[in-house]
Amino acid sequence: MTIQLINITPEQLKNEITKEVKIYLDEFVSNYKPKQPNEYYTRKELSELFKVDISTIHNWSKSGKLKPKGIGNRVYFLKSDIEQCLTDLNTQYHG
Repeated sequence: MTIQLINITPEQLKNEITKEVKIYLDEFVSNYKPKQPNEYYTRKELSELFKVDISTIHNWSKSGKLKPKGIGNRVYFLKSDIEQCLTDLNTQYHG
């Protein structure tokens, strides 16, 4: 197989290839959403974050407000789960 390029300079060929590659890269970058690593909190970290006692964290877990995860006797809370538990106060209160 032979490819012949007629009436095109090496610089023009380079520019055409660069233009096409840029189109594909721009499309890729606009659709690329990197997956964020999971972040976990311990009961102690969560109690410090919300400035509450660890017993409050236990009560929130027991009532289903928080979704604890565990390994052995260690308890962790997924950051994204915690963010979903938080509610927008503007939609709850009317004044």
